[in-house]
Amino acid sequence: MQLFNPYNMEKRTLFYWSEMYYHQIRKGDNYNLLKKCVTINILNYSCLPHDRYHSVFHLREDHTLIPLIDDIEVHVLELTKLQEQRVPVGGGLVNWLLFLKGVDKLSWEALQVNEPMLKKAMDTLEFLSQDEATRLAYQARMKALRDEVSRMEGAREEGREEGKAQGKAETAINLLSMGIDIQTIAKATGLTEAEIRSLRPLS
Repeated sequence: MQLFNPYNMEKRTLFYWSEMYYHQIRKGDNYNLLKKCVTINILNYSCLPHDRYHSVFHLREDHTLIPLIDDIEVHVLELTKLQEQRVPVGGGLVNWLLFLKGVDKLSWEALQVNEPMLKKAMDTLEFLSQDEATRLAYQARMKALRDEVSRMEGAREEGREEGKAQGKAETAINLLSMGIDIQTIAKATGLTEAEIRSLRPLS
């Protein structure tokens, strides 16, 4: 389950699936011992370019849709695409997803009627919410997740700035090689004259 977008989720999914598949057998074992592996991603953000909250992927031929093998199955469940205006009438997956998403507690009873197995999860959540140590641990975990998101965003921004600086330097070097004067290069790139001089190759 992912609360925030970690980026490269598609590649992460295949990597986790391949680890599960690979570690089923030991070196020298027969490949027919490999069993089907199912990956389930519950995401608290939108990932795929459509409105469905539940998407299922398999390995199929492009034109005939004939499956190569049924051993790979990936489920993507996007909580942000759930409609919360009303609680579903029947049972099934959507009831669990609404509960995980944090639907209003007033709707819990209706969800429980639809999906009786939810009662255990609801009772567990109620118990944990009354335990101070567990609540503090949960808050610490959420803070760590938020800090990680901020760190990732900061790293991406830093990378973008480094890329811009590198691009300016490469442009300046090219212009220097063409014999363009330093003042003109400074105006074109935004670099200082001292920075441009430092890019000159040593003679």
